[in-house]
Amino acid sequence: MITDPLFYFLAVPAVLIAGISKGGFGSGLALIAVPMMSLIVPVPMAAAIMLPVLMSIDFINIWVYRKDFSGPDLKFLLPGAVLGTAAGWAGFQFMTEEGTRLMVGLIAIVFTLDHWLPFRPKPDGARQPGVRGVFWGMCGGFTSFFAHAGSPPVQVYLLPRGLAKRPFVGTFAIFFWAVNLMKFPAYWELGQFTPEVLWTALVLVPLVPIGMRIGLWGQTRLSDKVFFGVCYVLLFFTGIKLTWDGLRPLLM
Repeated sequence: MITDPLFYFLAVPAVLIAGISKGGFGSGLALIAVPMMSLIVPVPMAAAIMLPVLMSIDFINIWVYRKDFSGPDLKFLLPGAVLGTAAGWAGFQFMTEEGTRLMVGLIAIVFTLDHWLPFRPKPDGARQPGVRGVFWGMCGGFTSFFAHAGSPPVQVYLLPRGLAKRPFVGTFAIFFWAVNLMKFPAYWELGQFTPEVLWTALVLVPLVPIGMRIGLWGQTRLSDKVFFGVCYVLLFFTGIKLTWDGLRPLLM
């Protein structure tokens, strides 16, 4: 188990943020946990520590939202997730972490700017479920494999769907429950789960229900307009963070 106090100084708020984000808002803010932890430990180790933590969030989420999800959207998203996770597993030795973060960050920034600015005419009403969900599900599974950064691609698909808050978060929760289950044997086969990683994750897991409770409390006190406005803002700043992380090695 990691014993460095500085690691826990960063890891504790990281796990709380993940619980708040995924438990109540279905936002991409949970992916900040890996960069925070990677200030102290290597990124692959940080990602491996966070996977059991995220899975514990997932198991609570699928109970909380077991009746609130969009089946038609999952029919497109989940097959894409299988393809994306398999591609991530196969390409683990070749894809750099910086490249993944840069790709996801640019997707998030372009999507939010397209929502806020008059780049093109916006469709009237909510979009219908469609095969584009397979593509975005594949992107989500692929980028999630490397740094748990699958949220922005999935939000690109789900946010224009016009779902109510609970079905939106529930669909998000079930998607990542499935993705993280698929990632677990892959991480195991790649040797990511050392005893140090697993014991450290076990110490952090009790923080999960605290963060999720805070997230659920906030969700019930925000209007739909405020809720989705927060999602877009968080997605935009997450994109800036990921883009900077991807570009920084090239600029130094």
